[in-house]
Amino acid sequence: MDVERVIDELYGVEPGEFVAARDARAAEARSAEDQAAAKRIAGLRRPTLAAWASNRFVRERPEDVRRLLALGETLQEAHRLLDPTTFREAAGQQHKVIAAEVRATAALAAEAGHPLSASVQQEVEQLLRAVLADPDIAAEWSAGRLTKPPEAPVGFGAVTPESLPARSAAPPAPPEADTRVAERARAAAEKAEAEARRADEEWDAAKSRADEADAEVTRLEEELRRATSERREARAAATAAGKAARQARARAEEARADQA
Repeated sequence: MDVERVIDELYGVEPGEFVAARDARAAEARSAEDQAAAKRIAGLRRPTLAAWASNRFVRERPEDVRRLLALGETLQEAHRLLDPTTFREAAGQQHKVIAAEVRATAALAAEAGHPLSASVQQEVEQLLRAVLADPDIAAEWSAGRLTKPPEAPVGFGAVTPESLPARSAAPPAPPEADTRVAERARAAAEKAEAEARRADEEWDAAKSRADEADAEVTRLEEELRRATSERREARAAATAAGKAARQARARAEEARADQA
């Protein structure tokens, strides 16, 4: 059994189907006498809703994933250069990027029938901040196998000229390095703005579809109530008509008996 393929498959299923699917695949491995695979699969944890939505985003939006990882690398490099101006220029873009990706993640989850509450969207936001700041978390997130977001907030924190160590502790970065970081930050900003616009459009479209579905459900429920009422009235009329018919037959039989 290809365990890695099975794990990828399991972390792509609907949240409510994970446990049953995991147990079924573990049973398959045991039937095949692959105890190592069975043990690993059986030990997989069900993802939280925020983790499931993030995994879905990674699977559905690979280009956005690459852009977010690139921005994270830019931020991390700017932080290593100890240049507060360059870092602030790059860090200023993360707010737009994160907001756009949270909206996109929520839209994908809603389309799959699992709308995200405000608190779950906050978990997704916290996760994306950690992705930008921590390469290990970024690698785990981009694999699409998350089980839960980081328990503690992870980020760069406030970076100001006063908070940075003296630059004499390390050789100053070459001017061209600063320029390269700034250019990458500007490029990431342009991509982030485009993504934010696209995410807004997708969110509006998803909300419009949801509103239309709600209206259709309301219409069908009203039709069902009307049909139920009509059926009740029809049954009552049929019962009354049946009773009247039985009474008429009884009277006819009595009249025939009197004539005899």
